[in-house]
Amino acid sequence: MPPEPAAEHIVYLVDDDEALRDSLVWLLESQGFQVAAYASAEDFLANWQPDLSGCLLLDVRMPGMNGLELHERLKARFSTLPVIFITGHGDVPMAVSALKGGAADFIEKPFNDADLLRLVSQCLSREREEGARRRQGAEVSRRLAQLTVREREVLDLIIAGKLNKQIADTLGISIKTVEVHRARVMEKMGAQSLAELVQAVLGVEAGVR
Repeated sequence: MPPEPAAEHIVYLVDDDEALRDSLVWLLESQGFQVAAYASAEDFLANWQPDLSGCLLLDVRMPGMNGLELHERLKARFSTLPVIFITGHGDVPMAVSALKGGAADFIEKPFNDADLLRLVSQCLSREREEGARRRQGAEVSRRLAQLTVREREVLDLIIAGKLNKQIADTLGISIKTVEVHRARVMEKMGAQSLAELVQAVLGVEAGVR
């Protein structure tokens, strides 16, 4: 049994097979998942918003825009919605290629209901974790933007492991002034310790790279 999904996370299902679509909606909803189903990639794309959260269960082969094409369109829009492909046997090489292109996973027809539920649950859990990291990174970036030029210089030297005296010598200011700037940096960044400050900033910089 999958863990109870968060209310704000939705499983978006895109499949042109009405019978399979209805079956999957029933299965997912019976396990407490919220589901939004679409009969075509075009319909989903018309309703896509950048802030969608949850995961996308996407058939590979559909008339019109297929699943792989929709995935590429979403990537071009910088979508963060994780994608699980539903594939037929002959589609597995394409699905593997999609994984290399950033898809979360794929499941092959005919699939076991329990396997699908487990995969969706795992995908949603990862998406929640990634969403939390993105929000934390955005908050750290917002706080960094509030630092003055001098405070940012002091911060960069703190991150580099410099002591107050070394920072003072590098910037040509007094140790007392360094201490004042350091205290302001800690306050503006909302950090309770030097380790917390360094981890937060390095985490954002790693995300940029």
